[in-house]
Amino acid sequence: MSLDREAEEILRRLSQESGMTYSALIRFALKFFSAYGRLLRDPEKVKIWLDLLQGGEHVILDVDHWLLFFKYLERSGEKERFYRECREVSLSHAEQLSSLSPVEYLRRIEACNFFKMSRASEKEFTLVLNVPSSKRFVKELLLDTLEGMGHRAEIKEDMAKLRLRLEE
Repeated sequence: MSLDREAEEILRRLSQESGMTYSALIRFALKFFSAYGRLLRDPEKVKIWLDLLQGGEHVILDVDHWLLFFKYLERSGEKERFYRECREVSLSHAEQLSSLSPVEYLRRIEACNFFKMSRASEKEFTLVLNVPSSKRFVKELLLDTLEGMGHRAEIKEDMAKLRLRLEE
């Protein structure tokens, strides 16, 4: 096996950090990519997941738990307060993520599995929601954050999807 300098340095560093031999690391990598080969089709999404999870500021949540939040939010009488506080969080995120383009931001939120995104044109996107009851949450999250980042967008609602158009 032949490695360029960059790959050799990566292998050396990973070996030191993990305590694994070069051979063990290569076997591990081959088995990992064999088992999770679908990750190779979207390495940008994997990078986003790693960035989100490594900092400890994000969690993985089962969709059933996500549904329960919306179910009890509707019953709690605190719905409007919840959305006011969500706006504050969105504006904080806008400040933190201001270096991202609107498309990079949408990809980041798509990686959180709030929706599956398809691009209708350069400035128009269809967002198919994974949980239809999250429609208001996702809509306000996107509008507030994009606005806070200095971008304007319009969102139209359908039954289980949102149609987002970025404005000039």
